[in-house]
Amino acid sequence: MKKSGIGLSFRIDTALAMMQTGRYLYVGFMCHQTIEKIFKAYYNSIHSETAPFTHSLIQLAKKGDLYEVLPEEFKDFLDNLEPLNIEARHPSHKERLMKSLTKERCQSILENTKNLKLWITEKL
Repeated sequence: MKKSGIGLSFRIDTALAMMQTGRYLYVGFMCHQTIEKIFKAYYNSIHSETAPFTHSLIQLAKKGDLYEVLPEEFKDFLDNLEPLNIEARHPSHKERLMKSLTKERCQSILENTKNLKLWITEKL
């Protein structure tokens, strides 16, 4: 579990650095990575098998038996965060995403990522 914690800190720190430099596309991407990795860490902590190989946050939350107990605001957040992983990697989606990722939206994404990360960490 220690290794996962290091990776999570690195990802959220990278998201913060990207925020400071105005690289908003990567703020969303690194926040997605943070939540994906903590969902996988949670899954691994309660199951005797490796977490599913997927980038879908909603699928990971459901497979880890977290989705049903997630507060509605976190479910809404996952809906908004979900596309920032795969779509951020594809050039055809980058321009549209970059237009939607304002400083204010990225600040909200970072805040929600920190809150959801804390909520899940408390469950571990």
